[in-house]
Amino acid sequence: MKKHNDFSSIDFLNQHIQKTMAFYHPKCIDDNGGFYQFFKDNGDIYDSETRHLVSSTRFIFNYAMAYQAYQKPEYLNAVRHGLLFLRERHLTENGGYVWLLKGDEDLDLTNHCYGLAFVLLAYSVAYQAGAIEAKPWINETFDLMEKHFWSEQDGLYKDEISADWKGVSPYRGQNANMHSCEAMIMAFDATGDQRFLLRAKLLAENICQRQADLSQGQIWEHYDEHWEIDWEYNKDDPKNLFRPWGFQPGHQTEWCKLLMMLNSREPSNWMVEKAKFLFDAAWRSSWDSVNGGLCYGYDPQGNVCDGEKYFWVQAESFAAAAWLAKETSDSSYWDKYNALWNYSWNNMIDHKYCAWFRILTQDNQAIDDCKSPAGKTDYHTMGACYEVIKVLKS
Repeated sequence: MKKHNDFSSIDFLNQHIQKTMAFYHPKCIDDNGGFYQFFKDNGDIYDSETRHLVSSTRFIFNYAMAYQAYQKPEYLNAVRHGLLFLRERHLTENGGYVWLLKGDEDLDLTNHCYGLAFVLLAYSVAYQAGAIEAKPWINETFDLMEKHFWSEQDGLYKDEISADWKGVSPYRGQNANMHSCEAMIMAFDATGDQRFLLRAKLLAENICQRQADLSQGQIWEHYDEHWEIDWEYNKDDPKNLFRPWGFQPGHQTEWCKLLMMLNSREPSNWMVEKAKFLFDAAWRSSWDSVNGGLCYGYDPQGNVCDGEKYFWVQAESFAAAAWLAKETSDSSYWDKYNALWNYSWNNMIDHKYCAWFRILTQDNQAIDDCKSPAGKTDYHTMGACYEVIKVLKS
């Protein structure tokens, strides 16, 4: 594959978003409700019934962002189509959201803060795109998170609660709080309500400063109910989809991106330096100088513990690199931005059928032929492109 010449061209980024959308639209739309969520590399649907809350909400995000960018009426129709399924099929009588379902059967009713973060994100971008019916649901979701998940003492969200809201898991995780921070930024952008921005800043401060201080400035994933680090959690299951063991370079760089986004909305004197620290640490430990790309995880000593290449890690990292390049005027971050894009262009992007492959081995071989199982909607890749476009326009 030839190297593409200008990954920092707004035209290129828009074209890439539209090609990625073309993999999903319109075949992801189930006329009977919601979105199909399991796609082979060639776009074939291999499970037409199973629906995950994360994919249901991320598809709403994808269509809402695309409508704002390209003003195609069918995209706004798809937003409303997704909202209807979210309200009628995922939302339960006691205010929770079904985590996993298949047809008329609820497979998992556990309430996850991670899932609610994406519900809040979906309502926020939907409202911003013009689906005005979503506006009251933004506050509804924030209040639900406040009632059940928020810990005033810790200044962070709990992670997991039973379907009846009575059983709170002792597990605490940074990932749910990171995506809650992202959702709060979007809720602030959509409504202008300062409480969302204040909450986003508090989450960022408590994870990126207080909690990171427990692990030499980097962000560990897993904690106990007192927010003390659990170094052993999922050590025997390092490839767990939502809770892998080890430092996650993609989460270090995703926090870098969020810190830069927050700083652009309301500057804080610590955010840019912390963003640099997180990005640089992730790059130092996980960039594969032999095969290219960022590896998935590294241990507390900085050694790669999972060398596989995940699509979202590369995407979040190029968005973070663009932010740092702009804000610090350090051209080395543009070099890293281009290195990530060049790697992705040659290995992770499907130039035949479009969209990104989900996961590759460390030496960039296919793991399987499932491009987009539940959870992956290319929300990360298109979202990163939109963010870079904002950076380039600012």
